[in-house]
Amino acid sequence: MNTSTLRPVSVLGTGIVPFAKYPDIPAPRIARPAVLEALLECRLPRDRLQKLFCGSALGGWMMGQRIARETGLTGLPVVNVENACSSSATAFHEAVVAIGSGLIDYALVVGVEKLSALGGGTLPLDGEDIEVANGMVMPALYAMRAQRYLHDGGYTAHDLAAVSVKSRRHGALTPYAQYREPVTVEQVLASRRVADPLTLLQCCPASDGAAALVLGPADGRHASIARPVRVLASHLTSGRFVSGARDMTTPEITVRCSAESYEEAGLGPQDLDVLECHDAFSIAELLYYEALGLCAHGEAPRLLHDGATSLGGSCVVNPSGGLLSKGHPVGASGAAQIVEIVRQLQGRAEQRQVAGARHGLTHVTGGGTAGFDHGACCIHIFGSAA
Repeated sequence: MNTSTLRPVSVLGTGIVPFAKYPDIPAPRIARPAVLEALLECRLPRDRLQKLFCGSALGGWMMGQRIARETGLTGLPVVNVENACSSSATAFHEAVVAIGSGLIDYALVVGVEKLSALGGGTLPLDGEDIEVANGMVMPALYAMRAQRYLHDGGYTAHDLAAVSVKSRRHGALTPYAQYREPVTVEQVLASRRVADPLTLLQCCPASDGAAALVLGPADGRHASIARPVRVLASHLTSGRFVSGARDMTTPEITVRCSAESYEEAGLGPQDLDVLECHDAFSIAELLYYEALGLCAHGEAPRLLHDGATSLGGSCVVNPSGGLLSKGHPVGASGAAQIVEIVRQLQGRAEQRQVAGARHGLTHVTGGGTAGFDHGACCIHIFGSAA
């Protein structure tokens, strides 16, 4: 759906909890502080909320209702969304559509995940999938993408490691990041090898966490909201099936989704000041520089080394530290990206603030299955009210 034909929607409140491991806290209780922070921030009376959208990939049945019980919001209609890593970004999209179409005025979006409940290891994938049945796991998939990209471009493992160094440098400034210690290229390369050429510090950590957002119409009715941020585009798409060999270095789903999102927003990549992308592995950030149109194919390492995507650069990527440093509580990651971009556009990102940020983007993909880049891709573009 092209949301540019709907009435404008704004983000009115944000909430997030530090990403970490909370083995003794149930997932709905992990989400509670994020929900309460978002409600307090927007100062919207609870009885004005009309719907709750909850994204969680692995949290089990009725996660939204369980969160409502923890936060005193029972009785609201609840929509629970599972779309792999895109779960809470998809929940946000559904809220934008509901408000933009006039069906409701105010909604709460929550993303939550508790990966510590899985006991460690790679994320469980569908055993009926032919590639999974033959041993495919996500680190191996991204390692193959990295091998191909390094070979084709004449780059080295040092170029991949530099992504993690940047992410940790940004994460050190983010109070809700799971890992906040800067690292060097040498430390990244010396960390345990997971799937050649990827080492441990080039793989996102499994995390527990939650984020929440309050949305409403961008028509001034919420006069008490000091700095609402406008949703300029909200786009969700799925992968296209390709049998046989496919180009592992060009994620078609992100190329297509970003082009459609830019058209919807009336902006281009050159207009972005800050963005959060799905950097589950170091190679992913480089591939997404290109897929999102920040540079030409094969040029991503040069953009990174030039400092364009670091704080102080022309288009800052993952100022939160991204999934590599902030952590990746799968179902919560999309909502957490939006929290970061909204706060950046409001000028309240503290030490990691991107100066003069007016336009931002969030990008998250979800799921890997045979014949697809990814199962889902969700991109949002935002504009400051100033």
